[in-house]
Amino acid sequence: MRTTLYPCLLATGILNLAGSCKTDQPATDSRPNIIYILADDLGYSELGCYGNTFNETPNLDELARVGVRFTNAYASAPVCSPYRAALMTGQYPARIGITDYLRPDAGQFLDTAYVTLPEALKANGYRTGIVGKWHLSGYKSHQAPVEVLPDRQGFDEVFTSETAGIANGTYFYPYHFNPSLKKKLNSDREFLVDRMNQEAVEFIEKNHQSPFFLYLSHYAVHTMLHGQPELVDYFRNKPGCGTSDPSDKNKENDPYKKWPADYFARKNNPHLAAQLKVIDEGVGMIRKKLQELGIEENTILIFTSDNGGETRVTDNFPLREGKSTLYEGGIREPLIIYQPQKIAGGRVVDTPVANYDYYPTLCELTGTRLPEGQQIDGVNLAALLKGEELAEEERAFYWHYPLDERHFLGGRSSGAIRVGDWKLIEFFDTGEKELYNLKEDLSETRNLIDQHPARAGELETRLAAWRQEVLTGK
Repeated sequence: MRTTLYPCLLATGILNLAGSCKTDQPATDSRPNIIYILADDLGYSELGCYGNTFNETPNLDELARVGVRFTNAYASAPVCSPYRAALMTGQYPARIGITDYLRPDAGQFLDTAYVTLPEALKANGYRTGIVGKWHLSGYKSHQAPVEVLPDRQGFDEVFTSETAGIANGTYFYPYHFNPSLKKKLNSDREFLVDRMNQEAVEFIEKNHQSPFFLYLSHYAVHTMLHGQPELVDYFRNKPGCGTSDPSDKNKENDPYKKWPADYFARKNNPHLAAQLKVIDEGVGMIRKKLQELGIEENTILIFTSDNGGETRVTDNFPLREGKSTLYEGGIREPLIIYQPQKIAGGRVVDTPVANYDYYPTLCELTGTRLPEGQQIDGVNLAALLKGEELAEEERAFYWHYPLDERHFLGGRSSGAIRVGDWKLIEFFDTGEKELYNLKEDLSETRNLIDQHPARAGELETRLAAWRQEVLTGK
């Protein structure tokens, strides 16, 4: 592991973990609040702190400067629902049985037999809330046989979550994914990201006198992208801005109607930039509210994404490909974790982690018991956040992404394993295998399968054994 420290922030002894999973809540009520902010389809290279020079993310860049920024943070799948299932349970998606995104009429859902992260925290006295996207069930409005929404999975309060399919996006009121949702902001053109930011701030203000868990799960920057016209125009005037024609469905190029000009720009997309800027503003709003209430030092703030950026509207360079693939562009995410005086900030951490790690980690940091009898595949990262190295240097990471046919973005039925610098991808549709050394070839341009047959064979054997165990329990 290589850890880079910002010299001005280097300090010792600044982490004071709140209890242990093996105990009940601490004797003094120092249980930290948790705010988990999840962007949708935000690629690894979109934030300024990850090298982007077109988008504007000053609040997230500052959070990365004072917090911990990870360079090898993985999503457990290259699409939405499996990531969310792993986050809620601490398990591999393959073990849960959710390995692809759930369609609106799906009979599949996250089983209520699991003890979700919010349920575990509720048992420890936390108030829990979700603002935004759930996507772990089908919907009655689409004739799904079962509908299991967040209120049945441990969330006390639910705001702006979908009750219908979310495809193609609705970012201005009225919202097609939840027709019952009434307008709240003093704007004739209420923008969804603004609305969600406001709901998040109000939840914090309402619940700040007891420990709380807030899951701010954005729908942006999922296509079809659609930003506020004034912000889109601002980014259009920046050098290098991408362009595209409006859709035939919006020939008049109405800026408040779906599919306006430049919504499909391949690089430096002004609609993506406009949406991301409002997400970033929400981070600033949240930090300001925490400071006003005097609870920032007792709040863990996490920002990340659920899978890679969609290559129709963004460029994940230097990573290869994007959403729906097991190349790095599909599964490597931005990740920033911050808690002043408690988490050793001002660092860039290269240690690989995955989103199923956050369940045991947050249990450790809050003194919450892990559920008895529930397999936890994630690793507790509390020591890493303290500034220590994890004992398991050669940890293996696994992916299982079986498809009946290619994803519409190009992803293929496949599995993958990473151990150290080496990564093997196995394509189930053809049996082809690819081997990469990520330290020497981050962009996965040189397939080394022929040059290192022994290494490939070892990884293939480990991947097959893991798949056998999680799929059959044997």
